[in-house]
Amino acid sequence: MNDTIDLRAHTTAERERLAELLGTLTPDQWAAPSLCAGWRVREVVAHMTMPYRISILRFAIGLAAARFSFNRYADRAAHADTRRLSDADLLTCLRDNVNHPWRPPGGDPAAALGHDVIHGLDITEPLGLPAAPADRIALVLGDGDQKALAYFGVDLTGVQLRATDADCTIGSGSPIDMPAKDILLTVTGRRPVTRG
Repeated sequence: MNDTIDLRAHTTAERERLAELLGTLTPDQWAAPSLCAGWRVREVVAHMTMPYRISILRFAIGLAAARFSFNRYADRAAHADTRRLSDADLLTCLRDNVNHPWRPPGGDPAAALGHDVIHGLDITEPLGLPAAPADRIALVLGDGDQKALAYFGVDLTGVQLRATDADCTIGSGSPIDMPAKDILLTVTGRRPVTRG
């Protein structure tokens, strides 16, 4: 779909953008709730940087201990990491790995970009900070499919979400115009589907 080098460049740019924003946060903002239930901003950053800090073996052991539930494992790991690492440690880890080639298991460069952009919104939206550029969000949305919608449990039956700030349309049916970031928040279950 998209050129791999372009996607990696966007992933690096998104990590740099987030690191710059995180570097301006107060302790209260690091402790603020994110869009991920039960996670503060610091747990989201711990989750985003986890792949840079753990080995495949440690991941496998943790996943087995969580009875092979990735969500259970991710929650335990994020909370454990924020107990042992400071906010400054987490930020340093992100800064040191902006060019890291990590991809979600079984994923491609588009999945890596999606991971960072979506979790970036989990941080920036509740804090009222700028979202990723609309064209970067459109790249993530352009990679979306019915499987992705099913993963997040979103039903767009009869609805077409159209970006007002990027070339992107998701679904079919009655058109609803909104910024690309709002489409991404909707299709990932962070915001309810608005029906006319």
